[in-house]
Amino acid sequence: MAAFHALLPLLLHCCAPAASAHPAGHPSPSCQVVQTDAFCGDLNLRAAPPNLPRHIHMLDLSHNQVQNLSQETLAYRTGFRHLNLQANQIHFIQPGLFRDMADLKVLDLSRNHLSAFALSKTNLGPLTSVESLDLSSNGLFTGMSDYFLSESPSLESVSLSSNSITRVAENTFSGSSALTRISLHNNVILEIEDGAFDSLAHLTELDLSKNSIACIADFNLCNLKVLNLSKNSLELFQSARSAELYKLLSLDLSENKMSHFPLLPQTNILEHLDVSRNRIQSVNVTDGPETRSKAILTHLKFLDLSFNQLRSLPESFFYCMLSLKVLKVSNNCISSFSVSAESVLSTVEFMDLSYNSLQSLTFGRNTLRSLEELLLQGNHLATVDHQIFQGLPNLKHLQLQQNNLEICAWGPSHQEPTDCVSFTSISSLKFLNLSENSLQTLPANAFAATPLSSLDLSQNLGLDMDERSLAGLENSLVHLQLRENNISRLKADLSSLRSLKHIDLSTNQLTSLPAWNQESSIESLNLQNNNLVTLDYSTMLTLERSLKTLYMGSNPLSCCQNLPFLHMVQHSAVVVPDIETVTCVHEEHSAPVNIEKVTREMCHQAGVHNYVIVLVITLIKPQERSWRKPRRRTLRTSQRRTEAPDKVPEKTNNASSRRVCVLETCEHTGTNTAAVVFGWAPVQTV
Repeated sequence: MAAFHALLPLLLHCCAPAASAHPAGHPSPSCQVVQTDAFCGDLNLRAAPPNLPRHIHMLDLSHNQVQNLSQETLAYRTGFRHLNLQANQIHFIQPGLFRDMADLKVLDLSRNHLSAFALSKTNLGPLTSVESLDLSSNGLFTGMSDYFLSESPSLESVSLSSNSITRVAENTFSGSSALTRISLHNNVILEIEDGAFDSLAHLTELDLSKNSIACIADFNLCNLKVLNLSKNSLELFQSARSAELYKLLSLDLSENKMSHFPLLPQTNILEHLDVSRNRIQSVNVTDGPETRSKAILTHLKFLDLSFNQLRSLPESFFYCMLSLKVLKVSNNCISSFSVSAESVLSTVEFMDLSYNSLQSLTFGRNTLRSLEELLLQGNHLATVDHQIFQGLPNLKHLQLQQNNLEICAWGPSHQEPTDCVSFTSISSLKFLNLSENSLQTLPANAFAATPLSSLDLSQNLGLDMDERSLAGLENSLVHLQLRENNISRLKADLSSLRSLKHIDLSTNQLTSLPAWNQESSIESLNLQNNNLVTLDYSTMLTLERSLKTLYMGSNPLSCCQNLPFLHMVQHSAVVVPDIETVTCVHEEHSAPVNIEKVTREMCHQAGVHNYVIVLVITLIKPQERSWRKPRRRTLRTSQRRTEAPDKVPEKTNNASSRRVCVLETCEHTGTNTAAVVFGWAPVQTV
């Protein structure tokens, strides 16, 4: 050790010049100076520029090539308040470098190679004024952090995340008694010695996430406010038996291996509790052979129990949760859920019961009166009380996809509904998802007196919608999803939905568009994956007034029968996001043609021949007459002139030949009579 200290000045003398030099042949890049801040990041520097202004308080040297940190590296400046040296290659720091930096508050040394410096067993300090220190991603092993923290009396926040620490010793933070925040995220911590944090009377935030901690017994950090133990191997979390008030506000125990609900401090002000992604099978709290008194969670606002193995969730579990706002219980095995008492979950605004095995769902009278968002998707719900949702006066968002529900018919002529659920007269409901429910019919007035702004009825194969199924939504519905329903003809009247702006009709069997009128305000229309050959131009012209986005790929569109529409798409402000893949069929092209390449000229040739054939069909009128030699006349069109031959040639087998008509005038006893003579002439295939 003595030999090392003797060599240190020599090492510094050799290393410092190399550190300050810039690669030969490359001028030193300029830093950006803004008032008292110098930004020199990502300039391939090995040191700060020597001409750095003396009044600089913040120096950013991040993402450079600094290897040795010395006075010369920092241009002999000592008045820094903030030093950012992250993402360099620092493996040597001049001893006592920060001793004279009395104003230095923030020091970022993350993403360097400080494990090499720690091997010298030399203290970094004293860091007399530093309040925030980042040592993350430095390859530090157990015990190495001691050399950086031992003389840091003002240090309030330290990050040791993404290192290789396996144990937190009793004296690890003994030289940093003012610490309020510690991050040990993403290490390999297996053990925390007793008393490791006891000397930190001001500690309020502790992040131990993503380690290998298996057990927390007798948790006693009463002043701690935020504790993150997620992504460990915890099988048990148990607080110490104490009547003392714990100030813990947030506890994250997610992604562990706990099979029981944690044993929380009995007297607490806990607001946020996350125990998701564990192996919890029961919310009963046990302490060995005897049951401990439940923690009174009167301040709890957020509870996440999702992704566990719960089979039941008794109403009594929530008796003391008088402030709960958010309840997440998705992805468990719960088959029944009920709330009967008015006081239970009376403050809950968001409740997620999705992806369970719910077959029974019961809400008592005047319960859940604050509930605004209810997620029930991915269950086996088939029968519930038909007016279960009418009793939720503030319900705005309801997710019911992936169930087996049937919608009740509405009206005085219908009998008392059974085995169905009603969606009428839910005065607060705005968003409703009923996709993937195997719905067969959607009765008239299904949503009467319910001011929905978003409705999803997708993936209900064969859905038969009554013409008045959406009646009552004329002034509220903005989003309508009807994709993947195998609908060939849409019966529901969409033209009356004056507020409708976004509609998805993709992946159906539609052969024609629904009718819209001048009151329509459609902005986004998805017609992908249907059987549309022609798009009614008058309908599209009506929509063009408001239409902004149109999806129409994977339809057997005809090029020439949609010319006006294609012209509209090519020259209007309507955006077609999938236009590069939208094609149409043209008789002269074996492969589909991209709609951007379709021109009027491509279809005009086909239009001429069709016109001639129509004339043939119209003008043929067989008459028996004695004919004189005909005078040749010519049928003219805007594109082509076809002359009648003196003789009708024999029929040819040429595949490119087609029958054309020639109009001739014949005289009989002084009277002009129109007749048609059929001839054969080679024309281009249309």
